Amino acid sequence: MKNLNASFTLLIALAILLSACGPSPAANVAQSNLQRETHPPVLEGDVENLVNGNNTFALELYRSLAKQNGNLVYSPFSISLALAMTYAGARGETESQMADVLHFPLGQNSTHPAFNALDLGLAQRGQSTDKKQEPMQLNLANAVWAEQTYPFQQDFLDTIAVNYGAGVRLADFINQYESVRKEINRWVEDQTKNKIQDLLADGTLNSDTRMALVNAIYFKADWLTAFDANDTHDAPFHLLDGSEAQVKMMSNGLYVPYVRGDGYQAVELPYAGGTAAMDILVPDEGNFEAFDSTLDSAAFDAILAAMQPASVQVGLPKFQFTSEFSLPGQLSALGMTDAFDPNLADFSGMTGDRDLFVSDVIHKAFVAVDEKGTEAAAATADIMELASAPMFENVLTIDRPFLFVIRDTVSGQILFMGRVVNPAK
Repeated sequence: MKNLNASFTLLIALAILLSACGPSPAANVAQSNLQRETHPPVLEGDVENLVNGNNTFALELYRSLAKQNGNLVYSPFSISLALAMTYAGARGETESQMADVLHFPLGQNSTHPAFNALDLGLAQRGQSTDKKQEPMQLNLANAVWAEQTYPFQQDFLDTIAVNYGAGVRLADFINQYESVRKEINRWVEDQTKNKIQDLLADGTLNSDTRMALVNAIYFKADWLTAFDANDTHDAPFHLLDGSEAQVKMMSNGLYVPYVRGDGYQAVELPYAGGTAAMDILVPDEGNFEAFDSTLDSAAFDAILAAMQPASVQVGLPKFQFTSEFSLPGQLSALGMTDAFDPNLADFSGMTGDRDLFVSDVIHKAFVAVDEKGTEAAAATADIMELASAPMFENVLTIDRPFLFVIRDTVSGQILFMGRVVNPAK
């Protein structure tokens, strides 16, 4: 009979303004003797297939999260990465459901090396050629806390060590779960420069908890062409209910990828270093709900393909907010049900027994966008500053609800995604 006392929680703490510090000390760590593979053996096309699957999941999860009201930000890549570590221990129907929902097309043997190759590639991005600009920073940190009395399969420890650089920190969940909760929160706060605080509320962990997988992600980048703070001004922003909010509207004249489509406009703003960009999708007035509820990976790819370099006068509101989600409902609705069911979950690849299930997946994010760039957190050869006093062919004043996507332009991987329905909140 299934041991109902064996649960684990997946925690994805992310801030688009945070610092990747070293891991907090742990008295006991169960880990592999193998080092992380810095040149993972991946077949040609594996990383591209992984990115395509990750982005498909990103848009499917967005459509589920977008049913909630208000602003939102999340990192689909961070969620995929954390769940990939969990997938390494999944077997049977649990493994099949996770692969289907997360769109992992490569199977266990190839998925993890592909994630490793993608992660290592992302870590090398973002050297700015302008000394006045900070180079893009993208850092990922993973940590696993596990009940100290639980044995772990060597194959599982080897997989997460070789491909994710992670060990397992042994903790006393049975008797000291409150102390473990505070330790995890301190680790998250350190990783995020205190932007993400109290990720785990009182009562999140208990004596039945057996594992917590935690992921922290940091993205910070200057715009390739900064907005002049002297041009920022108060302006109205039209809300979905027909009322208005006063916002700080930035303004810049740029030569960037842009498209005016059927019922929307879209523009791509590159970051310094030329390897990342923010794509902003602005539905026409009255079209937000229809656009927001039907956007999928195919539609997003079509928008990217339709964008062409153009001169654009861009008005973009400053914004800053935090989002927090508990994701079992969304993941279950997408088809990943067994992982959360103590009677059906099969994570025998972790311990050798079917005695673990996922009790929660907690995700928290912070984003801030201003004249200098994005703290949340590509350029092509065609992207450049315009000469002085230009005549702009297009004007895009983003004074109504919009979506944003921050992505690595080398691989195409979506790093962050969200929407802004009220920049004043």
